[in-house]
Amino acid sequence: MAGTPVAAVAADIELQGRELVVSGMLDGSAIKTFTDHLASGTVRTVVFEDLSGGTADAAGAFADAIRASGVDTEIRGQCMAACAYAFLAGKTHRFGYGFQVNGILLPVAARPTAAELAVRWRGDEAHKTLADFTPATATTAGTATAKSVEASVPPLKDNWQPDHGVLFTASPTLFGRIYNAYYCDGTQGRDFSKCERLSDADPYKLGVLTP
Repeated sequence: MAGTPVAAVAADIELQGRELVVSGMLDGSAIKTFTDHLASGTVRTVVFEDLSGGTADAAGAFADAIRASGVDTEIRGQCMAACAYAFLAGKTHRFGYGFQVNGILLPVAARPTAAELAVRWRGDEAHKTLADFTPATATTAGTATAKSVEASVPPLKDNWQPDHGVLFTASPTLFGRIYNAYYCDGTQGRDFSKCERLSDADPYKLGVLTP
């Protein structure tokens, strides 16, 4: 919305012991603070807490910093779009404990097939899928990192639809957590109950979560 201060949606970063808690939105404004904390060597886990999204290039920058430092990542609450790619860069990546509902929405350019789901977020593939959202790859084959996206490129460069993707949720019950997966085409807005439920899409089997 025009006139909205950047500070209102910028990432909020707070060091809590060995955990670096990130909330808000990954817009790139806090990347230096983030990398400085990781460079200190005191951080073991980056905790993403209720992040509503961000940009593709910011996702790549946060992911690169996490991957280079070798820290673990964790989600508490929601981790949407840009946050999801940064989360997958962790040495281990898991949902946090507690009674909250945890959810991660991984944006996709098109509905993935069952075969694509099986490999899409395993290993380096999590980083390569950023190619769907960076303009450099539309004209330059083989370039799949967000580093190639210059800050001077107009914001409309991204094919970034933060409400369009595959959503994994974990809800606490008396008998443990129940995991569900959905395909969201973007028309549902933030009413994820309208998304299509996917069968046989266990986040652990697909590499979205690690044990």
